[in-house]
Amino acid sequence: MNSTRKTVVVVGHGMVGHRFVEALRARDEAGQWQVVILSEEKLPAYDRVGLSYYVGAWDPSALALPGNEYAGDDLVDLRLGQRGAAIDRAAKTVTSSTGEVISYDALVMATGSYAFVPPVPGHDLPECFVYRTIEDLDGIRAAAEAAGPGAHGVVVGGGLLGLEAANALRLMGMTPHVVEFAPRLMPAQIDDGGSSVLEKLVADLGLNVHTGVGTANIEQADGGLKVTLSDESVIDASLLVFSAGVRPHDAVAREAGLELGARGGILTDLSMVTSDPDIYAVGECAAIEGVCYGLVAPGYTTAEIVADRLLGGEGEFPGADMSTKLKLMGVDVASFGDAHATTEGALSVVLHDAAKGTYAKLVVSDDAQTLLGGILVGDATAYAALRPLVGRPLPADPASLISPAGAELGADALPDDAQICSCNNVDKGSICGAIAEGACDIAQVKSCTNAGTSCGGCVPMIKKLLEQSGVAMSKALCEHFEQSRAELFDIVAVTGIRTFSELIVKHGKGTGCDICKPTVASILASTSSDHILEGEQAALQDTNDHFLANLQKNGTYSVVPRMPGGEVTAEQLIVIGEVAKEFGLYVKVTGGQRIDLFGATVDQLPPIWQRLVDAGMESGHAYGKSLRTVKSCVGSTWCRYGQQDSVGMAVLLEKRYRGLRSPHKIKLAVSGCARECAEARGKDVGVIATEHGWNLYVGGNGGLTPKHAVLLAGELDDETLIKYIDRYLMFYIRTADRLQRTAPWQEALEGGMDYLKAVVCEDSLGIADDLEAAMAKHVEGYKDEWAAVLEDENKLSRFVSFVNAPDETDPTISFDDSGERKVPVLLGLPPMPVGVGSDTAAAGK
Repeated sequence: MNSTRKTVVVVGHGMVGHRFVEALRARDEAGQWQVVILSEEKLPAYDRVGLSYYVGAWDPSALALPGNEYAGDDLVDLRLGQRGAAIDRAAKTVTSSTGEVISYDALVMATGSYAFVPPVPGHDLPECFVYRTIEDLDGIRAAAEAAGPGAHGVVVGGGLLGLEAANALRLMGMTPHVVEFAPRLMPAQIDDGGSSVLEKLVADLGLNVHTGVGTANIEQADGGLKVTLSDESVIDASLLVFSAGVRPHDAVAREAGLELGARGGILTDLSMVTSDPDIYAVGECAAIEGVCYGLVAPGYTTAEIVADRLLGGEGEFPGADMSTKLKLMGVDVASFGDAHATTEGALSVVLHDAAKGTYAKLVVSDDAQTLLGGILVGDATAYAALRPLVGRPLPADPASLISPAGAELGADALPDDAQICSCNNVDKGSICGAIAEGACDIAQVKSCTNAGTSCGGCVPMIKKLLEQSGVAMSKALCEHFEQSRAELFDIVAVTGIRTFSELIVKHGKGTGCDICKPTVASILASTSSDHILEGEQAALQDTNDHFLANLQKNGTYSVVPRMPGGEVTAEQLIVIGEVAKEFGLYVKVTGGQRIDLFGATVDQLPPIWQRLVDAGMESGHAYGKSLRTVKSCVGSTWCRYGQQDSVGMAVLLEKRYRGLRSPHKIKLAVSGCARECAEARGKDVGVIATEHGWNLYVGGNGGLTPKHAVLLAGELDDETLIKYIDRYLMFYIRTADRLQRTAPWQEALEGGMDYLKAVVCEDSLGIADDLEAAMAKHVEGYKDEWAAVLEDENKLSRFVSFVNAPDETDPTISFDDSGERKVPVLLGLPPMPVGVGSDTAAAGK
């Protein structure tokens, strides 16, 4: 035994405390220090940054940091469930919450922070929570399950953590409301322009946003909460989550007489030493020369410095990179450097594309030569390349770096000392060195350098560095599945696996995310006729599929019955009119030759659909990544120019492919002649009549990058036409990437259209029979999703506004009927025009 060994006591075992222990043990080859860790939580260190990934899987081990139990290390004594209660600086001892007294030679305070709860009347009610630990999420989960699907939850705070908390409520099946006192979301990270784009993006995805208002009062009412805002508006909710910022956990230090910062936190110098030379502070509880840093990256830096100091080093805190990157529900937000242009003479270059839903801003020096910072909303792909350039000369005109048609900033534009991973302070040279020594994928680069092991924001740049070095990149779906979507499809088809849980256990890792869960849900739906709300599948769906309806901006839903080929009977039109009148719905004829009914609340969906189903109508699947419509002209039956029965063919195709789940939405059209009244060449599959049969066009898409469909085959009879469409659609479903439309899928095929024609028309791969059989299986097994819900009490139980008061309507939903059109009113905001003209707009996509 080493008689000269010293003891360092670590108070706190979060991410930074664990990083300190790791760094010290990795460098202390002589075993100079014995480590005793006091952890208030009963779980060892876990990834608090990734706390939202706990939702859905509810598996704490998936968040566990590697090596957090120090198995086999005799020099680390981890004591879970023991808080550091008191410090005796004179005796150099710490007393734990269990009464044990532990002597130290050095003490490291890693107590982190706690969630700030504003002193609002009612803040301590049992339905009020904070969003900070796994235990907090377990409590929120229990309350959400008791409230039931669709129940409303309020998040106080619209910052980074507030949006993550709101997303967690959404993933639990709740309807989230975000209340932010500032006039914009994420006020510390982004400006007004970026926030306006972000607010629209998250509202479209199901979050109800209330900015410029505070929380005035919280009281219990009708088994839930009545939340009154400062503008006197009221939200009736089942629970409330405070995410209004954090405060340094410095109470024990305060009681021990350690000097604190002016705004709290344990005051330290740049070497992380407190006012007591034997006591250090790291992470969020440390006020470094008076400043507290609330991100994990500077926290890790402080941990490394203290480990260095205990072993005789002279490390000092170099400053902090406060860059942040958020991704939730598919929305990207990034902020880096001097994002608010506070530097004297700073200039801003802004590209705001309202149609595309993106906002990009670069802050540059007064001569436009040096990058100072930036903000990216909606599309943050440039973040990994731009952030390392902060403080450095720009390689191109700043406007071109954020313009879609401008200069692409590659990895080769960065110098070797450019910091790629800010969390772990890893530069480009270190990563390139690891690649040169044999690291041939992201996992190996992570293992060698620690880059990308924390927030993951630098992973795209690591990929670029690997590609630049000539390394073939993986097409992994996400971090939980190494396989591509096409490979997962094949696994499901071959093995017969029918649940996400079994698939991830046997072929993946972790608990899944909002990328792989809906993707696997789509694959499962494409390979069987199981209902998407059956069993575990229900938890994998996004908001629209979860309620089999399209979520609108004011929290209501739209209803779109199927009308094959645009056909509808007089009796069905009467029923639609009666339903619209009875439930007060706004009625719109869509661009896909259907009728959309807007403004239904969750609890109204079943009785509305009962009426429609009884009238012989079925779900139009406007909410799903599946067949939407088959548009048609009137064809030869009525039109003097028509050469074939386009309506009959459209009805046949729509009934054949209805409910077909796919990587993205699918639209078809049938035109009765070359005059193209049905706009068939703008659809994924377009059929145009000729004198001798049908011409088949494929790969037409609308959207931001419209594409005309390309001729696949001509002069086809009915049987051959359907056979080719069967093969084309099933080949697309099996091989496309997630959320990939048919046009980019076709363009990405090696061999292009020649290859596609060979597969579909000539059966060059020998899979034609298999593709046709798969489609036949879908056709045979199809059942209307809403009809199945109406027959199942368990599925019907989802469709209530409040589980404890099923007969009550949601008071936060209102409309303005004063004009010619009924329009939704957002709480605290003026009426907004409906302005939708297609199934795409109706679906909120």
